[in-house]
Amino acid sequence: MTSASTVLHQIESALTGELGVELSSVRAVIELLDSGATVPFIARYRKEKTGGLSDVQLRLLQDRLGYLRELEDRRSSILQLLTERGVLEPSLKASVLAASTKNELESLYAPYKVARRTKAQIALEAGLEPLVDDLLEVPLADLHDIAAAYIHPAEKGAPDDTAVPDTETALAGARAILHEYAVYDHELMDELREKLWNTGVITSKVVPSHRTVLAQETSKFSDYYDFSERIRKIPSHRLMALMRAEKSGEVKVTVDVAEVPGPKTGLKGEALARHQNLTEGYETARASFESAVAFALGIPVQILNTVSDDERVLGWLAATVRSAWRQKVLPRLAADLRTQLTERAEKDAAAVFASNLRDLLLAAPAGNRTVLGLDPGLRTGVKIAVVSPTGAVLDTAVIYPHAPQNRWDEALDQLETMVREFKVELLSIGNGTASRDTDRLAGDLLKRLAQQGNDGVQKVTVSEAGASVYSASALATEELPDMDVSLRGAVSIARRLQDPLAELVKIDPQSIGVGQYQHDIPGNILAKSLDATVEDCVNAVGVWVNSASPALLSHVAGINATTSEAIVKFREENGAFSTRQDLLKVPRLGPKAFEQAAGFIRIADGSEPLDASGVHPEAYDLARAIVHDAGGMQGSSVSAEKLAQLKPEDYVSERFGLPTVRDIFAELERPGRDPRPDFQTAEFTPGVETIDDVAVGMILEGTVSNVAAFGAFVDIGVHQDGLVHISQMSTGYVDDPHKIVRSGDVVKVRVTEVNAQRGRIALSLLLEEKPAKPKHVRGNHSSARTNASKPGGARKGSGVAHRRR
Repeated sequence: MTSASTVLHQIESALTGELGVELSSVRAVIELLDSGATVPFIARYRKEKTGGLSDVQLRLLQDRLGYLRELEDRRSSILQLLTERGVLEPSLKASVLAASTKNELESLYAPYKVARRTKAQIALEAGLEPLVDDLLEVPLADLHDIAAAYIHPAEKGAPDDTAVPDTETALAGARAILHEYAVYDHELMDELREKLWNTGVITSKVVPSHRTVLAQETSKFSDYYDFSERIRKIPSHRLMALMRAEKSGEVKVTVDVAEVPGPKTGLKGEALARHQNLTEGYETARASFESAVAFALGIPVQILNTVSDDERVLGWLAATVRSAWRQKVLPRLAADLRTQLTERAEKDAAAVFASNLRDLLLAAPAGNRTVLGLDPGLRTGVKIAVVSPTGAVLDTAVIYPHAPQNRWDEALDQLETMVREFKVELLSIGNGTASRDTDRLAGDLLKRLAQQGNDGVQKVTVSEAGASVYSASALATEELPDMDVSLRGAVSIARRLQDPLAELVKIDPQSIGVGQYQHDIPGNILAKSLDATVEDCVNAVGVWVNSASPALLSHVAGINATTSEAIVKFREENGAFSTRQDLLKVPRLGPKAFEQAAGFIRIADGSEPLDASGVHPEAYDLARAIVHDAGGMQGSSVSAEKLAQLKPEDYVSERFGLPTVRDIFAELERPGRDPRPDFQTAEFTPGVETIDDVAVGMILEGTVSNVAAFGAFVDIGVHQDGLVHISQMSTGYVDDPHKIVRSGDVVKVRVTEVNAQRGRIALSLLLEEKPAKPKHVRGNHSSARTNASKPGGARKGSGVAHRRR
């Protein structure tokens, strides 16, 4: 077996090649990760060692490192198992060693891990392998004459099922052996898997129970009732939609060499011609795969095109090749490719969710302002909570302005009283049921206030996703123990306007609702991706330790849930932390955790001014020297003008390289800088409150609520987000919608289509309609794929594959 050092070297080389990173950087990152360092810490404070890799690059490297280590462990296990079973031929071993994905490994191992006795194994025990050789040698002979020589009872002591009572049993056993030869021929399977990936299609057809006009008009999956696309071209989001449509029971999804033609009964004209073309194309494509199977089994390819009766070996061999392809090879290859497609789609969907979550967490905070949160409702009323600039709850109430009670004026009076009493600056309105009605109420309130000389209050609609989850959580019970569950949502809606990051970390990321098919992604994959995103966002902003909640502190590098609770408890018992060094007094927070966390912890008005910055304590002496040379007092801030007169290069040492020195300069220029954008709000168009109010051609303002691989969803205030398809984002080509918009962006859009029955609104970022492009014939372009993207290893050599296992 391969030594540990050799495996590590192989992994390092693979990472270097895949990520385009220097080998020295890869080795440094692996060493740091293995020592317990966190990605935020490495990205921020170990740039010299990593070559300045970003947190995104480090996350990718960390994920690939884990995957490759698991891959090598599995490879070692499979080699050991194949060796113990005595089936590890040189060619199989070479394929196992060359496999670059877990899916490839499992595909190679799959034929050998069957626990039960297969039909082929029983036939081999019955001594029918020589019959296979005889049949291959005399293709023109009478079939049953050849098979008759192998009729015999079960040998003494052998299982009863090894008896061969007639020629039909003998021939069935011989066919099972040939089927197994094909499936066990890993070179053949690799070749056909590659070919099916490049030329095959994935299709979906509506099941009979949904073949109605009503179903096609109302189902959200009707686009997939008759769908076909090349396997290698289908985008991840479409694959996920296809799988969901199949799961719903409305369609059947298949993977095949080409689109399978349906019944031609009743077809005429163009429909019949299309059916004939499909039939010809399918038969031609299938024939090429069956020819490869025949060649690998040592059967003359010509027999597939020979007309022969069933009594001759020739016809039997042709039928055996076709059944091997249809019953054994194609189903296994289709399962392999579906697994590969699904894994890729899940990975892409998790990445989209993580990107949207990052945008949401790093959305512009309104800051320290008094906010009145409104959690809209009809029958149950609108829940209200006023929170102070520090997030403390000042007052709560429930008003009933909407049907069935319709106490509009009374609600306005109560809102006005609360705004005046607590000097409210912002109204935060949840975007759920009755949101637009509540927004209209808020609008009337602002008009009333403006008439009285108070025009400084603004209203903002925010996403209330996850607010109900928070309200019923143990954390909410601990934070707001004496408050009714229904009112806690209003508190969350108010606080998330003040600081989205600090509030949203209290909610399970999967409940925030900014994902693409997040419910179809395995929980462990999604959780890992989202937890990493939350950690990166929290550490990018930094945390004020004397006011942060345990939920927020738990995402600081080096700090877990237990440690965060200990920090808060220590703070409550001993008062506010005056320096970062005081963290070492917290039980269970040792030197390693302090090293990882200290740079991301902020302390305002403490005894050490640098504790309010992103400068790590390990570099305080250097920072003080820079401050001194800039004419400042020890540890104090300095003017940007004086700092600009110094050269970072002059402070480089063996311990601190130029990237770290430049970071220190940036921090001293603007201590504790917040990377988040400035706060802005969208203005919904008056009178556009439901989908029925939306008309084609309207120019509306809205907030990007979600970004997917195929476009972006925009909240225009009608309870049904509109979709800006990727093709409507720019006059040029767009490969990634995230390059155009981010969740939380305020945008102007043009309505291009409205389908109230299906609840769909199509929007465009192009406020003027694009001119139609001239039609042209699409060329048949192809491009080579890298080995990393291949579904199976390429077949080496062109000789006949071995028939024996």
